Amino acid sequence: MKPTAEHFAALFEPRGVVVAGASTHPGKFGFVSLHNLIASGYQGRLFATNLEGVEVLGVQTLRSIDEVPEGAADLVFVCTPSSANPDLLRAAAARGIRAAFLTSAGYGEAGEEGRAEERALVELCDELDILLVGPNGQGVVSTPASLCAQIVAPYPPAGSIGVASQSGNFVSSFMNWACATGVGISRAVSAGNAAATSVADLLEHYAEDPATSVGLAYVEGIDDGRAFLDSITRVAARMPLVLVKGGATSGGARAAASHTGSLATDDRTFDGACRQAGVTRAATVEEAFEAAATFATQPLPAGPNVAILTTAGGWGVVTADAVTRHRDLQLASLPDDLIAAIDELLPARWSRNNPVDCAGGETRDTIPTVLGLLAEHAAVDAVIYLGLGIQSNQARLMREGRFYPGSGLERIVDYHERQDARFATAAAELSDRTGKPILCATELAVADPDNAGPAAVRASGRLCYPSGDRAVVALGHLYRYARHRGRRA
Repeated sequence: MKPTAEHFAALFEPRGVVVAGASTHPGKFGFVSLHNLIASGYQGRLFATNLEGVEVLGVQTLRSIDEVPEGAADLVFVCTPSSANPDLLRAAAARGIRAAFLTSAGYGEAGEEGRAEERALVELCDELDILLVGPNGQGVVSTPASLCAQIVAPYPPAGSIGVASQSGNFVSSFMNWACATGVGISRAVSAGNAAATSVADLLEHYAEDPATSVGLAYVEGIDDGRAFLDSITRVAARMPLVLVKGGATSGGARAAASHTGSLATDDRTFDGACRQAGVTRAATVEEAFEAAATFATQPLPAGPNVAILTTAGGWGVVTADAVTRHRDLQLASLPDDLIAAIDELLPARWSRNNPVDCAGGETRDTIPTVLGLLAEHAAVDAVIYLGLGIQSNQARLMREGRFYPGSGLERIVDYHERQDARFATAAAELSDRTGKPILCATELAVADPDNAGPAAVRASGRLCYPSGDRAVVALGHLYRYARHRGRRA
């Protein structure tokens, strides 16, 4: 059965949800999933079934799904043993339910007998016209519907990244990074064994979803390579798509087979297919999230020319090395008119080259002004700004020291923190005005996320990169996709 828009509406925008197998035990899936639905603020009708009809978290459970009012729910979240699921699904279909998420294990990942049960499950859901997601999955998140139907934390902030994964743990990882960085999620599904609804099916839906602007996926095995390539090509023609693939080595392939029952494809073939399709393939999970977050929050660059603005020389040097080593990016050559304009703002000892090293000569408005000169110049396609948060780092030491308050420190602490917030805000506003990516990078993004600089980047809705090197990698993905789309046009 090919999933329809109506099926996905039942999954992501349900009028009501039934938790089948609700439990009073806080360690059971049937308790945790009900808790997470309530905690996320889901506003639709909420039902739960329990053979004893007990109250769970203030919800009076029903002894059978037959007691759910017809048409009141679109989604059933299944926390029951596999043996109970066929009858449960038949009853759900009779009540008008169009989508089922199965956390139940013991199917395709458990050997031949489990694979036979999984095939029968798929056939039954096809017959019932129910969208089957799973089995052996962790759950589904839909922030536009305040829906957190999953057996694990967290619930991420709202955003435009659509996640689809064969591994529930990676869905959790992506959502944890969303919570940490503020770059949010629209939809997220752990597809588990992907018996009927594949990662590709989900991505194709995201490409049509107004709430989603970029796809982020983890895959382990692909049954039909040609169909998968055709699918991701269609997706990448509509929106950026970032993929991480497990099972790229013989050891990883064996682990994938035991994890979800997947058979890994040849890695070189997969890599070539991604390049051909215009899909961003990330080497690590961290890189994947940062690439997706960059697509979600930065404009595409018109070319490969990168300017680096730094308040400390060493950071500029290593970031320049990263740009120079990159196969697609290059350091922008600063034209004479741009150098002359910067000469008016910085002391004579500044680098007079790219990276633009301020050489400790910054005054109150130097950073925003020089950022503007770089971003607005035709010779520059993107800017990486290094050194954000230095002043606020000193402010923190002053605030925590024994001389604060007093000694005039209140004024300078406030000034330092206000300046870093201004710089971050200026970067975002310049990017919006010029249509060029401006990436802020500092280790304080992870070393002290409450620092006024990184905090202001998050408040602007953008990602603060933990290092210049990681900003370069993300920018490279941005440019390659822009170049691919330009060729397609």
